[in-house]
Amino acid sequence: MPETPPEIEVGKKAPDFTLEDQNKEEFTLSDYEGRTRVLLSFHPLAGTEVCAEQMQSLENSKRKFQEYNAVPVGISVDPVPSKKLWAEKLGLEDLRILSDFWPHGEVAKKYGLFIEEKGFSKRANVLIDEDQNIVFSKVYPIGDVPDVREIISELKERR
Repeated sequence: MPETPPEIEVGKKAPDFTLEDQNKEEFTLSDYEGRTRVLLSFHPLAGTEVCAEQMQSLENSKRKFQEYNAVPVGISVDPVPSKKLWAEKLGLEDLRILSDFWPHGEVAKKYGLFIEEKGFSKRANVLIDEDQNIVFSKVYPIGDVPDVREIISELKERR
């Protein structure tokens, strides 16, 4: 079994990927190169209260993300149909939540965030600039909701 790389480092090029969102639409990170910043908000599993709060905080901050030329996306190992139901339940209208289901956790592994023995990713935010470089990366305790204001502050500083 290949060893999981260390958590992604600030200053490195973000690994590219393509995943489907809750609407079966493809999201490819490199499509945003030269255009906008991207926040990858990793969460362990859809359906949990902390993950729900994490995704709702992104949805509720959509205007701030637009103001700072950034696109947030949620990522977990849940399959697309589960993501679809969860997005509807949470009332997510704009936020894309991506399925890292198969190959299982492949994107989380590329970013060094997959917890092999649990089968899901760590809770983390990874901010990528227009040149596809990692400019911010933070892992949070599994039971804590990341503070979206921290990301908004990072975006504002890098305006």
